[in-house]
Amino acid sequence: MSEKRPGSRRAELLGRLSEAVGSVTVAHPVRVAVDGPPAAGKTTLADELAVVLREQGRDVIRATIDDFLFPRAQRYPRGEYSAEGCYFDAHDYGALNRILLDPLGPGGDRNFQPAAYDRTADAVLSPSVNTAPADAVLVFDGVFLMRPELIDRWDLRIFVSIALEKTVQRAVIRERRVSSRADIERRWRERYIPSQQLYFDTVRPTEHVDIVVHNDEPQQPVWESQTR
Repeated sequence: MSEKRPGSRRAELLGRLSEAVGSVTVAHPVRVAVDGPPAAGKTTLADELAVVLREQGRDVIRATIDDFLFPRAQRYPRGEYSAEGCYFDAHDYGALNRILLDPLGPGGDRNFQPAAYDRTADAVLSPSVNTAPADAVLVFDGVFLMRPELIDRWDLRIFVSIALEKTVQRAVIRERRVSSRADIERRWRERYIPSQQLYFDTVRPTEHVDIVVHNDEPQQPVWESQTR
């Protein structure tokens, strides 16, 4: 494995994930969850998977939990650094199910909206309604996707795993132009990491997924398929 050239292991992973998508047999669009902690590499992996699937001729809907946040005035009742607030108050799961996951699921009419919130404007969105082909694929990334409000909505479940301490390092690099190191570290250590620990303690997400991707080294990922 160590002799593989850089990037080849990543391509192998994407091939495995696209095969997993192709193996799902449902009479509606395939809804793929890419779960994991902040800064684990979920968005990058989901973007790459979407490219591979499109190259294979699939119609891909790309969406993210960040477009289903409550407005700022609603999502910090417990304080900006509250881990419980991050887990319980941040995301509008009702809207996510109503306008995206349920329309694409069994018995749905496939008329969906990909977002409910504009992060730039901090405002509720009402985008135009689109109609998905029956063989489309939704690739959806975000935190807490195996929680009870969502767990039954997925047809393929992927978890991107990483040592939580490493997410702090990645966040500092990723966000250094918009936030100070001290603020980034405080948000991660007081809000994001404890909220993930709460999620793991209450939901045990890796026990409910089909594939776990260990992404500590993105160009040399390791993955395992699971039976559930």
